[in-house]
Amino acid sequence: MAYAFYIKEIGRGKEGARDLSPDEAYHLFAALLDGGVPELELGAILMTLRMKCEATSEILGFQRAVDERTQRLRFESAVRPVVIPTYNGARHAPNLLPLVALLLTRLGIPVLIHGVLHGEGRVATVYVLRELGIMPSVSLAQAEAQLETGGLAFLPTQALVPGLASLLALRSRLGVRNASHTLVKLVNPFCGDSVRMLSASHPHYLGILRDYMVSTGGRGLLLRATEGEAFANPKRRPRIDYFTDGRAETLFEEEGPVALLPNLPRGIDAATSAAWIRRALAGEVPVPLPILHQLSCCLFASGYSGDMHQAKAVVAVATRGLSAA
Repeated sequence: MAYAFYIKEIGRGKEGARDLSPDEAYHLFAALLDGGVPELELGAILMTLRMKCEATSEILGFQRAVDERTQRLRFESAVRPVVIPTYNGARHAPNLLPLVALLLTRLGIPVLIHGVLHGEGRVATVYVLRELGIMPSVSLAQAEAQLETGGLAFLPTQALVPGLASLLALRSRLGVRNASHTLVKLVNPFCGDSVRMLSASHPHYLGILRDYMVSTGGRGLLLRATEGEAFANPKRRPRIDYFTDGRAETLFEEEGPVALLPNLPRGIDAATSAAWIRRALAGEVPVPLPILHQLSCCLFASGYSGDMHQAKAVVAVATRGLSAA
């Protein structure tokens, strides 16, 4: 493959760079995932894509290559499982993603979390889960078994898309993220339908994710990330959109800061976060209302509830005594 051609096309600077077509992007990313690109060209491709900013046409082609190399779980459920990617980790506020997952399983919604095993100086979701007694699966078979018995599993990226895990690991060497950090959020690990929980912090990438879901007709929920993770900001509810069959529907509009700040953990370390999550699950501290709204969206998207009114009612009844409102 003539890597210089791709670098020349995407690396001409802000004004001269050209977006790759979906087919060009597919062939390029297939080579990246298969590990056949020399290190010099690999670094140049990833950095020029980052500087240019990936286009929707490129994400469509890249994700096609990822989908072909994704290992699939076989799991049957009365409702669609929720898939939550976790690739950032908390830096300034508590990581409450495990709370969302555990509340969903309490409501009968299976949840698969996939992500990295190291936080790179941040409080990774896997650290909080370990404090809660939930260990990563070592294989797809183990993840399937954990979903069957407990409704919740954490699967490392290496077991799901090995080539993508290798590209993600380059963050520590390059010092910045690359296209793989967007693509991994779009992975559907199941043979059947699922609900992907998508999030991003930067408006450009929120737009990319939105365009991708509409273009492909996939099913998922999209919200602005908190600490880079896919849970609703407990202090300020984000807009939450639902995608299916090429249509987008806003289930909750963005709201300003809540009038009464929630009683959150005083520290952000894994042990403190896990202890607070245990208290929230026991009803000793209230669950922030934005997170309950996110749960309602998941119930609707998973097929548990026929409409949002029913989903809100189910969450209200099931979490009575846990809510901040």
